[in-house]
Amino acid sequence: MSPAGGVLTAVLALPRTGATAVLALPRDDEPPVTIPRDPAREAAKRELSKRMYHENDPSPVQRALNAFWDWVDKLFSAASTATPGGTLGLVVIVVAVLAVVAALWWRLGTPHRTPTSSATLFDDRPRSAAEHRAAAEAHAAQGHWNQAVQERMRAVVRSLEERALLDPRPGRTADEAAAEAGRTLPSHTDRLRAAARDFDEVTYGGRSAGSDTYQRLTELDRDLERTKPVLTSSAQSTDHNSRQGAAS
Repeated sequence: MSPAGGVLTAVLALPRTGATAVLALPRDDEPPVTIPRDPAREAAKRELSKRMYHENDPSPVQRALNAFWDWVDKLFSAASTATPGGTLGLVVIVVAVLAVVAALWWRLGTPHRTPTSSATLFDDRPRSAAEHRAAAEAHAAQGHWNQAVQERMRAVVRSLEERALLDPRPGRTADEAAAEAGRTLPSHTDRLRAAARDFDEVTYGGRSAGSDTYQRLTELDRDLERTKPVLTSSAQSTDHNSRQGAAS
């Protein structure tokens, strides 16, 4: 039995009932050679694992990319079948979602991290309380509530400075202004602190304001205009004079 002049062919796909693999020789006058199935499978694996059979195989990166794009294709196929209108309906939905995201980004701006400390209330452009109020109303008319809240808080503090209830001081924060104003306007201390907190969260904390926040700040501004300050030094002087008059 000579193997010369022919190539041994291994039958890899064996039926479940078969126990051997058949090596068929090209000569019809010689009986076939049989070997057990498991050794035949191992021999085939060793043969197919040789480098010469894998020279044109894709690289690991290419295989990973192919698997990723196959996954994307299956995902979009499943989505298109579940979406009314098929692929066209899916495209319309994706475009609509992107449009909503773009609108929110334009409306709210880029998110900001919460600051470790409060920044200054005013910039380098001094304006009157009336100018800040006008700017706030203009922003509110356009629905830009963040800017409206900022300008209204600046109007509150500038108005207190114009009434000499606060000393004009560059670099003052909203929290500092609220604390100082609370000493001469004690009935509004809590509202002043809440307004300062809203200003900080909107300006530096990344929170979005709404019409209700602006309305609260507008009402505070109007109430402060009608509130008479409690001047501690004047009250003490009046009390001292009255005591002197009673003693005499």
